[in-house]
This record gives sequence, C-alpha cells and structure tokens, in this order.
Amino acid sequence: MKRFPLLLGLFYLITTSFYPSGSENLPETAITIKEVKLSPKKNSEPANEAEEVYKNLQFEGEKLNFEVFEKAFLGFQNLKKSGKLEPTAHLLSVCDFSLSSNKKRLWVVDTGEKKLLFNSLVAHGKGTGEEFAMNFSNTEDSHQSSLGFYITEQTYEGDNGYSLRLFGMDKGYNDAALERCIVMHGAHYVSEDFIKAEKRLGRSWGCPAIPRELAQPIINTIKDRTCLFIYYPDQNYLSSSEWLKGSAQKDQILNAPEQKMATN
Repeated sequence: MKRFPLLLGLFYLITTSFYPSGSENLPETAITIKEVKLSPKKNSEPANEAEEVYKNLQFEGEKLNFEVFEKAFLGFQNLKKSGKLEPTAHLLSVCDFSLSSNKKRLWVVDTGEKKLLFNSLVAHGKGTGEEFAMNFSNTEDSHQSSLGFYITEQTYEGDNGYSLRLFGMDKGYNDAALERCIVMHGAHYVSEDFIKAEKRLGRSWGCPAIPRELAQPIINTIKDRTCLFIYYPDQNYLSSSEWLKGSAQKDQILNAPEQKMATN
C-alpha cells in the first residue's frame, strides 16, 4: 500500500512533463501569407507601322487626322496583301471629305520614306454638297463623289487637261469610277482665289479635282498603281469595306454632318 502513493506521484510527474509550461513554447500554427507584388503592366508593344509613319510626317499646313490616316494605311496594306498593289508600293494619297472644301484636305504620303510629299486643295462633286461634302454615289450622272479606295492608273490628256484614271476598289461604292470617268485632274476652280470670291471651293462632276499648277507634279507622283483613299465618316461604308477588315481600331466615327449614300 505504501507503493501506491509513490506510483501515483510518478504517474503525475510523467504525464504533466508533456505539456508546455508557457505560451511562448506553443507550436506556431499561423499560416504565413506570401505577399505578391503586382508589377505595373509595361506597354512593351511597339507602335504599329501606321503610327511610326504618321509621327514622322511634317505637317506644315493642314494636319491629317490620325484616325483617318490609320484607316487609309490599313486599306493600303490589305490591298498589297491581296495582290492588288505591288508589295513594294509605298505611296498613299488620302482625301478627307469630312473637312471643309476650303481646307487643304488631300495629302500624298511616301510611307517608305515617312515623308509628306503634297498637301493640297481638292474638290468634291457638285451633287455632293456646297462647302461641305454630304452625299455620295456610285451612279452615272449623279455628279457626286464616291467613297473608298482607288488604285491609280494611266495618265491622258482630256477635256480637263492632264488627267489620271482611277480604278475603284470598293464594290457598290466606287467600282463604277472608270465608267463614270471619275479621274483626277486640274481645275481653275480649285484655288485660293476662287475661295475668296465664292466663300467656298469650286466643285467637279464627281472627280477629285486639284489645282492646275499642282496637277502635273501630283499626278506624275501617284500615277501607275498607287493607292488613293477618299474618306468620309459614312457608317455603312466603314463597316462594310473589305479593305478595312481586321482593324484593331475602335469603330468610332469621327464627327461630321449627316450623310446620305445613294445606291445603284
């Protein structure tokens, strides 16, 4: 019986020795959360080719809107990819008919050299509007301008002097250009003097007419299969042209007067 208290004390000693004497010896049970730092997203994507060309252009007169140039450049590239233009083609002419006819709204760009070659006045058709272009057509005798991409062809001497044939590449919008005799030519009514007298530029029968003194140098520069883009913020055209497919740009239409598009 004397052994019982001794055994009981030994049992107590052994069992209590497994418990920690203080909270400082408790095993760590907290989960350590590793801090994840999000690095700011770097804009490592290089500027696209249109931006590279555009930022090098020296606009001394009227500045070409970048969104218009971007659309023109996209179509230009697609025409080359499709084989309609030579892969080495580098001349791109842009006419922005969303602007007043009193402004120099035609630009000729050398995309290879990234240089602006010409910035000129250019007329729209009598049926298209007064100072501002409003209506467009692909129809004979409408005397209206036609939207879209063109490929320049041969030169000839006609009723309006030195002229350049244009082949329309947008079906339903300008593909009747040859039949309608829509060409680039010089005209006396495309001048600063005419604007001063009439408060607006003169108008053609649908041709992109340019100043007489610039007709030969501009036409000789862009003749023989280069690209001309006649722009207007027409929703139907911009969303349907096959040459503007694959655009990464926003489907944003630049501010302009309401337009009407005649159909064949």
